[in-house]
Amino acid sequence: MNSLLAAIGQDTAVQKLQTCFSGKTCEVLAYGLGSSQKHVAFASCYEKAPQPWVILVHNRDMASAWRENLMALLPEVAVVELPELDLENVQAAAKSLERSARRMDVLGRLMRHEPVVVLATAAAAVQKGMSRNEFERLSLRIQIGQQFPREDLLKHLVQLGYENAVDVECVGQFSARGGIVDVYPINSQAPVRIEFFDDEVDSLREFDLETKRSIRNISSTAILPLAQTDDAGRPELFLTYLEKRGAVLFDEPIRIREQIKTMVRENPEIKKEVFSWEDMLEAAKGNHVFYSALMLQQVHGAEPEKTISFTATNMTPFQRQMDLLENEANRWLGQKQRILVLLGDREKANSMRELFARHRVPSAVVAEGAELREDLINIQQGTLLSGFEMASARLVVVTEKDIFGHQKRKTIRAAHKGDRIAHFREIKPGDYVVHVNHGIGKYLGVETLEVGGIHKDYLHIKYGGDDKLFVPTDQVGLLQKYIGSEGDVPRLHRMGGTEWVKAKARAKKSVEDIAKQLIEIYAKRRQAKGFAFSPDDATQQDFEDAFPYQETEDQLKAIAEIKADMEKEKPMERLLCGDVGFGKTEVAIRAAYKAAMDGKQVAVLVPTTVLAQQHYKTFSSRFMDFAPQVDVICRFRSAKEQKETIEKVKDGKVDILIGTHAILNQNKVQFKNLGLLIVDEEQRFGVKQKDKIRSLAAGIDVLTLSATPIPRTLHMSLVGARDMSIIETPPAERFPVQTYVVENNDTVLANAIKRELKRGGQVYFVYNRVDTIDRMRDNIQQLVPDARIQTAHGQMPEEMLEQVMMDFYEGAYDILLATSIVENGLDVANANTIIVYNADHFGLSQLYQMRGRVGRSHHMAFAYFVYQADKILTETAEKRLQAMKEFAELGAGFKIAMRDLEIRGAGNLLGSQQHGHIASVGFEMYCKLLEEAVEKMKSGKKEVEPPKPDPIIDLQVEAYLDGGYIDDAMHKIEIYQRIAAIRKNEELHNLLDELIDRFGEPTKPVMHLLEVARIKNYARDLSIRSISEMPKALDIYLLPGYKMPVKGMIALDKLFGRSMRALPDKNGFRFALNDKYKKNITNFVTRLLMIAAGDEAALTGSRETQQPVRQER
Repeated sequence: MNSLLAAIGQDTAVQKLQTCFSGKTCEVLAYGLGSSQKHVAFASCYEKAPQPWVILVHNRDMASAWRENLMALLPEVAVVELPELDLENVQAAAKSLERSARRMDVLGRLMRHEPVVVLATAAAAVQKGMSRNEFERLSLRIQIGQQFPREDLLKHLVQLGYENAVDVECVGQFSARGGIVDVYPINSQAPVRIEFFDDEVDSLREFDLETKRSIRNISSTAILPLAQTDDAGRPELFLTYLEKRGAVLFDEPIRIREQIKTMVRENPEIKKEVFSWEDMLEAAKGNHVFYSALMLQQVHGAEPEKTISFTATNMTPFQRQMDLLENEANRWLGQKQRILVLLGDREKANSMRELFARHRVPSAVVAEGAELREDLINIQQGTLLSGFEMASARLVVVTEKDIFGHQKRKTIRAAHKGDRIAHFREIKPGDYVVHVNHGIGKYLGVETLEVGGIHKDYLHIKYGGDDKLFVPTDQVGLLQKYIGSEGDVPRLHRMGGTEWVKAKARAKKSVEDIAKQLIEIYAKRRQAKGFAFSPDDATQQDFEDAFPYQETEDQLKAIAEIKADMEKEKPMERLLCGDVGFGKTEVAIRAAYKAAMDGKQVAVLVPTTVLAQQHYKTFSSRFMDFAPQVDVICRFRSAKEQKETIEKVKDGKVDILIGTHAILNQNKVQFKNLGLLIVDEEQRFGVKQKDKIRSLAAGIDVLTLSATPIPRTLHMSLVGARDMSIIETPPAERFPVQTYVVENNDTVLANAIKRELKRGGQVYFVYNRVDTIDRMRDNIQQLVPDARIQTAHGQMPEEMLEQVMMDFYEGAYDILLATSIVENGLDVANANTIIVYNADHFGLSQLYQMRGRVGRSHHMAFAYFVYQADKILTETAEKRLQAMKEFAELGAGFKIAMRDLEIRGAGNLLGSQQHGHIASVGFEMYCKLLEEAVEKMKSGKKEVEPPKPDPIIDLQVEAYLDGGYIDDAMHKIEIYQRIAAIRKNEELHNLLDELIDRFGEPTKPVMHLLEVARIKNYARDLSIRSISEMPKALDIYLLPGYKMPVKGMIALDKLFGRSMRALPDKNGFRFALNDKYKKNITNFVTRLLMIAAGDEAALTGSRETQQPVRQER
């Protein structure tokens, strides 16, 4: 039991509250409690009597405070937030379902009477939604042994709003393969695989989204509706889902009521979409209902049966004055109060105990759940937003924030999306591919052809002219997906032409030059001497503790890597990559603090004045209570101010200087003792500026920040030239941006803008054609005559552009009509709607980054991707529109966006002139060439040895993935790629298990395919070049210069005698085949190769070799 909850439970007023919470239902007004005291008192009631509990608050800030404290006080309890839905019925081609899915999940939990705590803002709580009966009618329950025809299930899933997909990638999708149906219910932590035997549910299991493998068996599952699919039923308030069997707390009821009235006043159209305050009170009746307020007040429309009064005061802040804390502690001990000091971690708790011991104040670090003592100060590891005194409970709570003025906020991490920057090998029909020998072609799909009476699968590839190529599936390794810059359509090569050979040679030449540069840079770096910074001291720890959020694991790793670099004598050269908002700036700030505290100056170089201003704000607020002095040089400062700053820098009175390329002018800006250079978004500086950066950076530590991710493959080949830290964990969970894909329509646009302006927000309107941007401005002005609109585009003078951006940031305009330059824009917390006009002209990575501009505050954010109706779309635009819809609905496209950004990142890293070469051979081929070139330079060899060619197996047996087993091309190519990559028999058994799990029992041709893969494994180990089955014989040829093992040769000779003969001129052997061998040719060849490899068991012809793949499972 929580020590604090037990202690507060000794207060008589709290005991009354607990009785009302657990006893018979009634309505209670509790007043006198503010912030944390209220959270602790009510949490103690819940702990005594867990039940579904709804907390209604007037805004998101209040919800966040409840969430943070409840997660600390009741760590085992599910605390969920009811999302607000978009009430306007936007006619869209696609819309995001994430918010709706989350809301349904919350309703499902309440319906199942789970003891969850639901936080709901007034705006979310009053929305009209599906009635409980309707919800139950639409929900599905499936259990093992149930009769449920597969076709009925598929129909039902569509009715519930689930989407049919090739593979289940995210919540709200299902996929059917033969007798197996995969579905990801919105109310489930993991997707579920349902296997049928005729019409009976034979097995249910949860599976892993990344690997698609089953994790555990389950006996039943529930599938809740994904969206409000049925409008026929009478809408109901979500409180009815409690069915009078829970608790409802109205926190500050006057404010909640006021908020509901304000909502309707600001936006009268929503009146019929929401319930009133009176409806809410009515729906809450029959539950344990509480009204909590700081002052005694009349609750409009309610008549509480009991009133409970509390007396508690907030803790006075000590602002690090330890003598003050010591005096208060002695006073409290004299009054026989129970004192609890909560600190964020064990280390802080111990040092606080030592501090008290030095001043002879009795204290002890007590374990979680221990009873609080009166004779000493109880120090415990834990968090609470603020402390308080409660005389009637003889209780004093002091938090880290009360003592030090700050504490880490516990944040909810978004679920990690697996290894995000994985490679995108999924090849779909219609994709461009690169064949190692023939160049760029278009993949048309998998075709089954009959050759000499045997069926086999081939990959059909179209080349230039009428050329086509059928690639046997065992050569799938020679193909890569063509990845060029986004939207580029490559030219198809002619087979046998010289074009591909030339393109490859040019790319090879260019990567050799790059490899040479990389090796030179690496050699120079190893010889350079710099300054070794001292290890961290206590002040560094204090500074880092002042960061108000919990760091992500990636952030901590990056910080550790950077500090380790700084403490070495070799100058640091590190690149820090991470998406916008993933916390790169804090990492840089800590490096800057470390350098400044060691007497060195820090230069922070940014590409634009606006960013300089923003960084200056961030750095200043972070360094406010600490020694280092921060200043900025930019155009928004007068000449006099700039001159003064430059003087201070020269005298060493400025520790951290932030600025644009002006600070690169070494004649004008002279540092007294520069030790660290931080460069933000280096790729946005020109060639001349980059040269200046290099000369400024000579011999000092350099940290470069980039929001464009850099591909792993490339990172590997660049090792040594530049160290790299990557932040891949997204920040604390934000509510998803409500995204719409809509046809161009003035009414929709006008409504979207008006809605944002009504709530006092600002709008980004992205329009990418400079020549007609003014016409667009007039058009928008007609739609919203009162709006203040300003345009921004890259052809404006730089000063003017920056002024416009700054004015928008400061709220001087309502709408920023701009080209795609907003993609690298500012954080404007007040801008929560973005409209992208002709969105199908942009790449997904751009849409992804533009959408990231909104949704950075507590308001619900909207993104509208607008396309022109009835326009004849090109194939590329059609594909893009489809991808855009998927991106909007599923938040998918993340992968695609990442891939495009990676290509950009690659170009930025290697220099823009490499773009052409990347486009000519495709990204993967380019990375491969670069890796080989670096390897060659490092080893000093003329050529890298080519790997041994893969053995060719030609047996008269049907070995392929037949359509009856796997019918779609994407799964087929995935499995063929997996088989081609197999090198060990163990991998083969794992793959067989996976096939059974995902697609059911394999057919004969599939088993043969796996047996051939096993034969290949043995053949590879024996350096065999090919195995061919003739009408009466089997020929085995070895690679030039290789021989069969002697022991194996003796065993084969003994077993086969005259049936085997050598073919010395071809370095091979011929084995006579009889009908028995031909009938089971895969078993025969497997056994033969096992004997050749010296396997004793194979000699006796034991059962293991008769059923190769199966038996070893």
